[in-house]
Amino acid sequence: MAVVVYLESQKGTIKKTGFELASYGRAVADALGEQLIGVGFNLQDTKSINPYGMDVLYNVDTPEGSFFNADRYSSTIAGIASKEKAQVIVVSSSADGRYLGPLLSAKLDAAFLSNVVDLPTQYSPLKVKRSCFTNKAFNRTLSQKECNILSLSSNAFGLNEQQGDVEVRSEPYAEATTDLEVTAIDQATDKVSIADADIVVSGGRGLKGPENWHLIEDLASVLDAATACSKPVSDMGWRPHSEHVGQTGKPVASNLYIAIGVSGAIQHLAGINSSKVKVVINNDPEAPFFKAADYGIVGDAFEVVPKLIEKLKARKH
Repeated sequence: MAVVVYLESQKGTIKKTGFELASYGRAVADALGEQLIGVGFNLQDTKSINPYGMDVLYNVDTPEGSFFNADRYSSTIAGIASKEKAQVIVVSSSADGRYLGPLLSAKLDAAFLSNVVDLPTQYSPLKVKRSCFTNKAFNRTLSQKECNILSLSSNAFGLNEQQGDVEVRSEPYAEATTDLEVTAIDQATDKVSIADADIVVSGGRGLKGPENWHLIEDLASVLDAATACSKPVSDMGWRPHSEHVGQTGKPVASNLYIAIGVSGAIQHLAGINSSKVKVVINNDPEAPFFKAADYGIVGDAFEVVPKLIEKLKARKH
């Protein structure tokens, strides 16, 4: 028996979400008294997982130049899960995780429980807390299945170090069962990705034009944050679509979300509701975002943001 965790990576380096899943998986494995098994693809630094209590790491080699392939990745993970008799499989709430979860569920005849926000409160049968209704509420789901796939919401658990010495094993890459293959990926070039960011600074039409976007970038630089934007901003071509957050863009589950000049349309709020602390800066006191925000500043962004940057820089020194 085991708990299996899929460790997402980029260019051979495990992402922060992978370490969070490992931390979560370690807690689940301890509760069950089982081993924690990690599965990664083309990992170059396998020792980076050592501080998170992993027992075994399967490092799967894929053909050079290949990209994430949901069919082959899910088949490979399913094969390892079957071999290790996994009771629980943990994936992230990223785009990759949302592809893998249902496929693993079908291949293993397992339950797929998405948007998990906490450790199970019981294991036989499994009971977990999940967010629902675009993160406006929570439910508690009971699964009678012997194997369960949990999709953990970003930043829901955090990083818990528990030193270990992982045993690295190799595993063959599963054969494709479809002809679909990804040949190229358009990647954002931000220093911090929206998916992995603890802090996100987002801008809307209130910035009046792309020439003023330095306000967002300067604040993000001081906070070591990712930059994002509302849908109208990306539609007008001020910012790339890779930065669009909201219901029809990328979901955000950061610890801190700062919205500058964003009115707060319901579609935008639906995509950022799972962020822990929301701050809005807007010169319109009737902006819908103020009703959803934890903190709000009614004022001109062109006056407020430079002063905020100045204060933050002074605090760092």
